Amino acid sequence: MASSGRQTMGGRGGDGFRVGRMVADGDLRLVGLSLLAEAPRHGYDVIKAIEELTSGTYSPSPGVIYPTMGSLEAAGHVTAVTEGTRKVYSISEAGRQHLAENRAAVDGILDHLDRIGRRIVEAREWYGRSGAASLQDRPDRDVPGVIPEINDARRALKSVIASMSGASSIEQHRVADILLRAVAEIRDLRSEDVDI
Repeated sequence: MASSGRQTMGGRGGDGFRVGRMVADGDLRLVGLSLLAEAPRHGYDVIKAIEELTSGTYSPSPGVIYPTMGSLEAAGHVTAVTEGTRKVYSISEAGRQHLAENRAAVDGILDHLDRIGRRIVEAREWYGRSGAASLQDRPDRDVPGVIPEINDARRALKSVIASMSGASSIEQHRVADILLRAVAEIRDLRSEDVDI
């Protein structure tokens, strides 16, 4: 499923989560057809349905959706009726046939959108991206499955790293080197075959 277009997410809400290509152009046409097979929709309704599919993490812009709908209409896969100032798109018989011929691809794309959406929601929850203003203000979450002392050490480390925000770049590089050595040492511990 090649594409010349790139879609990003995270533009709304400004939370910093971005994905290089959420949906390729051809994939977006199939998703649009799939949504129109459920019910006729305005372009805005298609945007909202995709946002819902991705747990609110991806919302294609009108500048992407309306040309996609126009492309589907030009291909004869959808028909459009003007209601007031907006068009309502409906899948045509040719569109249903095209959708049926590409069912496996559509299911794969929808699964991809659902999976990515869920992962980003989980990442937001894990990193406390629920509106906290700074690293220090974000709620802290313990790592499950480890002894309490590891989480205590992690919190202490997080605190001291946060205190480095005003430090010189030389000091920050020294801290980064220390942390990378600690990571390497912990990895070595994990790879040793300890016989007790």
